[in-house]
Amino acid sequence: MAVRDAGDIAKSLRASADKGDAEAQYRLGLLYASGQGVEQDTRQALALYRESAEQGYAPAQCVLGNKYALGQGLKQNYKLASSWYLQAAEQGYARAQFRLGTLIEDGHIVTRDGMDAEYWYAQAADQGEGEALLKLAALREGRSGETDTSLYLKAAKMGLVEAHVKLARKYATGEGVEQDLSMAFDAYLKAARQGDLRAQWNIARAYQKGLGVDEDEAEAQKWLTKAAKAGFAPAQAALGLKYANGEGVAQSYSKAKFLWENAVKKGDAEAQHNLAYLYYKGLGVEEDLERAESLYLLAAEQGVAEAQCMLGLIVARGEVREPDYEEAHKWFGLSADAGNEAGAANLKYAETLMTPEQVAEGRRRKLEWLDAFRSR
Repeated sequence: MAVRDAGDIAKSLRASADKGDAEAQYRLGLLYASGQGVEQDTRQALALYRESAEQGYAPAQCVLGNKYALGQGLKQNYKLASSWYLQAAEQGYARAQFRLGTLIEDGHIVTRDGMDAEYWYAQAADQGEGEALLKLAALREGRSGETDTSLYLKAAKMGLVEAHVKLARKYATGEGVEQDLSMAFDAYLKAARQGDLRAQWNIARAYQKGLGVDEDEAEAQKWLTKAAKAGFAPAQAALGLKYANGEGVAQSYSKAKFLWENAVKKGDAEAQHNLAYLYYKGLGVEEDLERAESLYLLAAEQGVAEAQCMLGLIVARGEVREPDYEEAHKWFGLSADAGNEAGAANLKYAETLMTPEQVAEGRRRKLEWLDAFRSR
């Protein structure tokens, strides 16, 4: 059987579309949108979608709804988006039912009594729409506080990685279900094998700490390296620490630095803190106190207690600029509040060197920082 090329398919669809075939109009629109078999033309694609949608073809109505909802090629208009979604949804088109549910849940439109987001998610979920299953599970859980694992399991069986991850988190924490670390491990492993980096990171931690599975340093290293190579910042930070300490790998500050620098670019707080220590001590790099201070500040601003303590020391000692006891007091106080013993000890000692006014100012700065941090 000869394989038709995209150009031939486009010609055939054009002939049928010109005769008013709604499905052909829709499929030809897809070709114009992607530039397959025809010169890419977004306006022509939209025109064909509209012709098809106005004839009641549900897939075209849904696509047109997407364009209005996302503002793709058309001015964003949630009212028109919902109108097209509703027409398709009432024909039983699952994807439109799901998209209509998201518009309602996000507060973009108001619907008729009884036809809320849960209603449309349930309609789509009954037809096997995986994302609708996840949305429905989350919505019901938010209302009842209980997890319907059957919905997550259905989505997982459909191959949705996010379903495995969400199910794993719930079993790991006992959120809405009875805590079961072995079930959490199994769910994470399924997602990890599908390439999910968060799951690979959690599988590495599980093997390292014996969470739901026997400890296995080799397996932990394998999954950690896999996630780190793929660019997952927490894995890069953890693997960097292994290289810095020579844990399961040959000790190498240069490899630790490489991994931490990559994780720092993604804003990872632990990598910021660890890389700061290399520059502070001159381990594998030339000592650079200014660079160390800037990295400690980044980590401290994200709430890393150890970084807050170190930053307080640098500021109190005046290692980069003039000493600022009030600022040091702020960072020591934050570190101490987080349970850091060194921070608490430094706070106590700093107060012996400060006037009551300086201590009060340090406390004021700490409270101001906490207010800003909590409002982020």
